[in-house]
Amino acid sequence: MEKIEARAGWLWVKQGFALFRKQPAEMSTVFLAYMFLMLAIGILPLLGQILPILLIPVFSMSFMQACALIEQGKKVYPTVLLTGFRTPAFRRLLLLGALYIAGAVAAVGASALVDDGVFWQVMSGSRQVDEETVRNSNMSGAMMLAALAWTPFAMAFWHAAPLIVWHRMGVGKAVFYSFFAVKRAGRAFVVYGLAWVLVGVILPAVVTSIIALLLARPLVVMLVLLPLSLILTVVMYCSFYPTYTQMFGRPYGDGQPEQIGGAGR
Repeated sequence: MEKIEARAGWLWVKQGFALFRKQPAEMSTVFLAYMFLMLAIGILPLLGQILPILLIPVFSMSFMQACALIEQGKKVYPTVLLTGFRTPAFRRLLLLGALYIAGAVAAVGASALVDDGVFWQVMSGSRQVDEETVRNSNMSGAMMLAALAWTPFAMAFWHAAPLIVWHRMGVGKAVFYSFFAVKRAGRAFVVYGLAWVLVGVILPAVVTSIIALLLARPLVVMLVLLPLSLILTVVMYCSFYPTYTQMFGRPYGDGQPEQIGGAGR
């Protein structure tokens, strides 16, 4: 893999916008269909809390494949959401999803070291978030510790799904390659994260604040904020694709991997 410069993090964000601009309606439709499916799955008893996390790697391939199709000049349809279910690597993606769950449990469990398990209880649904809970616990510290504990898991999972599908790797090998690829491009990912804080958090807040001051109408603010948030979220999903292709190359044709440094073997 080539050395990734820090400025690549900003370029990934720009490339995400470029991919979205080519098929904005199609990508927005795919995302809305994905959200509808997640809501439908979430209402299932018992499984509703587990399946959305378990299926993250499966659905992540939908957006990766959609971006690959856009890059090839092909039309994206909502059926792209079935990409992860149709691949021969489906079981490996489910195994990766199980590791997501284990990582999330470990990260949230670590937060109990600073707040006696309050954040864990809130996340598990056994305790409600109210003013007294926030005031009498160190939830902010617990959330920061959980985020810190999740970081190595995020590094290991970031590229794992496309490596499994496009490069036909086993789960262990994909997680290994992903972790060290992200580590190698650490400065670029720091810039990438800061860019999304600026573009995805600060910019919408500034825009809505200005509109609120000028018009003082909550309905108008919501009418601006909702589509803006939708667009930025879809663009963020699109930007995942260039973070992968710069390190591991582009899929081609039917989604089979390019043989880069023997990674597909």
